[in-house]
Amino acid sequence: MPSRAVAILVVFAALGGTAAAQTPAASAKAPAASSKAPAASAQAPAASAKEPSVQSLAARERQKTCGAEWRALSAAEKTSQGPKWPQYYSKCVKRLKEVKA
Repeated sequence: MPSRAVAILVVFAALGGTAAAQTPAASAKAPAASSKAPAASAQAPAASAKEPSVQSLAARERQKTCGAEWRALSAAEKTSQGPKWPQYYSKCVKRLKEVKA
């Protein structure tokens, strides 16, 4: 039974334990690590506030359209269109750009 208690304490200490189980150097590092997290999360909303450009929106719409067409094709049709998604997507984008022009 004592060996099990020792094993539990070792695992507990390895996972962080309590402040009393930590060394002074480790406890000094812990507040610094936690103070960095709020600063990083505060910057994330500012970066996501940027509006997508017209070109970006058009490219996204073409990708969604081509993806929907690709998923609608059967295996035999996919083989005739091109063996893989990149080749099919390239042809689809060219076709959609010609239609718009």
